[in-house]
Amino acid sequence: MKNRKILVSGGAGYIGSHVVRQLGAAGESVVTLDNLCTGFEAAVTSGELVVGDTGDEALLERVFTAHDIDTVMHFAAHTIVPESVADPLKYYRNNTASSRTLLEVAQRHGVRHIVFSSTAAVYGIPAGGRASEDSPNEPINPYGTSKLMTEWMLRDLAAAGGPSYVALRYFNVAGCEPTGTIGQSTPKATLLVKVACEAATGRRPGIAIYGTDYPTPDGTGLRDYIHVEDLATAHLDALAYLRDGGESSVLNCGYGHGYSVREVLAAVERANGQSLNISEEPRRAGDPPELIAVADRIRDVLGWTPQFDDLDTIVRTSLAWERKIAAQDSSAYWSD
Repeated sequence: MKNRKILVSGGAGYIGSHVVRQLGAAGESVVTLDNLCTGFEAAVTSGELVVGDTGDEALLERVFTAHDIDTVMHFAAHTIVPESVADPLKYYRNNTASSRTLLEVAQRHGVRHIVFSSTAAVYGIPAGGRASEDSPNEPINPYGTSKLMTEWMLRDLAAAGGPSYVALRYFNVAGCEPTGTIGQSTPKATLLVKVACEAATGRRPGIAIYGTDYPTPDGTGLRDYIHVEDLATAHLDALAYLRDGGESSVLNCGYGHGYSVREVLAAVERANGQSLNISEEPRRAGDPPELIAVADRIRDVLGWTPQFDDLDTIVRTSLAWERKIAAQDSSAYWSD
């Protein structure tokens, strides 16, 4: 029996586009919904693109009526933590209220499964720097809270007979599709690996280390970096799990070990063959010394087997994409 269509909200963005590519390669029928405020039309390499907002109920009605959709993969969100602190209602409107609208229309049209893009920010600053799915949910910014509220809606909707779901809590996503077809082109990016690679290619004058006096081996923050291709594979594994009747689940997406800021910057310097212009700045408020996933459950529940668990691979794929942007390669896409 042929599978029905998958709606991917935010599928023109960094992570969503990698999932859309893998879905297409797997023979799935995909409809992407994206307003292109930070995404790129050229990043959508499979299926149909509908330009619009996830909070537009009338548009959602048209999309669900026109397509036989039984699964939603929901990525569309604002993701900049400092911005969420400065403008919290923007995040609650887009990340929470729009998600509610999407869930309501999906429920009305008989959607069976939802895979949700959540975040480790729901944990706040976990004790000991390691977070399992059973760790307390104590977000310290509106971004994390806005995502947690959507997790609660999914939980309550499933309990009321709605779609089954998997919420994947991402740790630090990095890297790009290894053959260079798509990559990380988010405007004004804040993710360390991309920012460092932008500095390596001259698109930024340098890069700052925020905090060198943490109680870590080299004094800089430790984070769990996961390659975007492995993260995308986790979404396809979650889809297969739900189709096989799996129970609704919340799962961490990380490798279970971390790298320091200095280690990441050293990897970029190795890949680029020259030093970066690095400055050292005071700690930023709210940055934990360490944030690492306890990531056994995703392997046990989904059978997820990462293929790119290597810092040099993460950096090499990021730098290759960044070089294409710096060279204004016509096969790349970017926004200044």
